[in-house]
Amino acid sequence: MIPIILVLLLALLLFGAGFALKALWWIAIVVLVVWLLGFVIRPAASGGKRGRWYRW
Repeated sequence: MIPIILVLLLALLLFGAGFALKALWWIAIVVLVVWLLGFVIRPAASGGKRGRWYRW
C-alpha cells in the first residue's frame, strides 16, 4: 500500500511542477514582449532625443 501512495504522491508532485513551469513560461513570454515594446515605444527625452523607458 505504501509504494502505491508514494507513486501517487510523486505523480501529483510532477503534475504540479509541470503546471508551474508552464505558467512561468507564459509569464516570461509576456515580460519579454513588454520589454521589447519598451524599445519601440519610448517617450522623447529633453533635447529631442529619445529617452530610456527604464530607470536603470
